[in-house]
Amino acid sequence: MMKKIALIYMGGTFGCFGEPLSPMPAEKFIPLLQHALPQHLNIECFVAPVIKDSSACTANDWLQLIQMIQSLQLEHYQHFVIIHGTDTLSYASAVLARFMGQSAHIVLTGSQYPLLDTSGTHPREFTDATDNLNFAVNAVTQTPMGVYLAFHQKLIHAQTALKRHSTELDAFTGSTLNQPIALIQHSSPVQEQDLEKAKSFSCLSLMWQPLDLNQHIKTFKNLNVNPPHFLILQGFGVGNIASNSEMIEALQQLQQNNCLIILTTQVPFGAINHQYAISQWLKDSQIVRSDALGHADLYAKALKMYLQYDSTEERYTHWYDK
Repeated sequence: MMKKIALIYMGGTFGCFGEPLSPMPAEKFIPLLQHALPQHLNIECFVAPVIKDSSACTANDWLQLIQMIQSLQLEHYQHFVIIHGTDTLSYASAVLARFMGQSAHIVLTGSQYPLLDTSGTHPREFTDATDNLNFAVNAVTQTPMGVYLAFHQKLIHAQTALKRHSTELDAFTGSTLNQPIALIQHSSPVQEQDLEKAKSFSCLSLMWQPLDLNQHIKTFKNLNVNPPHFLILQGFGVGNIASNSEMIEALQQLQQNNCLIILTTQVPFGAINHQYAISQWLKDSQIVRSDALGHADLYAKALKMYLQYDSTEERYTHWYDK
């Protein structure tokens, strides 16, 4: 039996036209998109619950997408291709991987150039949209269950996806299928209360800069006025950041204000560790270490923890749960 593929369109450069580029309404774009699809496959097109520029996407938008996928699974769809804008494509990929696990075949893709020309009536003469779409559609029927990002003939584990270049066709990098990684196995159903709760999700990431420590302390004290649910500290190298008693006190105040503090590294690849004396103080604090597979995956993990647990104490206790 021919596999049913659900293609879900969520906007992005892929569906833009004109000069300057602007998004074509989904109801007008979908019939044109269908003409570009391989005719020998059983593909049905759907419009995502939210269509917007991907730079404006939030956790709530991706949770609605997951909810749609989980509803389509009840209609016996198990193969999904998602067209998404490239600005937050790595974040969408990581969130889907965290919530869908190995429960379906899901491939996300997008493009650096639109599918259609400026008139919006014919295929664009130079575009990566067609190639990325065909690659994603072929990949979704041939890969094991899981969530992947397909771009420029590379199939990447979604949890590890990183946008590496703003304009080149080879825009994304990450772990490929021949690189074994620890993947999320089980799916997490998205409920209506999750959508509502996600609207308040607050996650702030600070890239550590070589500044006088007093400047960092001022930042933390200012954050205590309206603390986020999660504060991600991107340290140097393997996660090194300087500290003193006043800074630790400011961080402890954030923790008391229901903020979980996470240490990671601003270096794109590699893990963090605590082999250096400068990080000794972390062992005595309640700062958790990132065990995520990238910056987007860390965001996705924080979102999932936020929806599962209401307090910083619970999130701290369950942070390293598998």
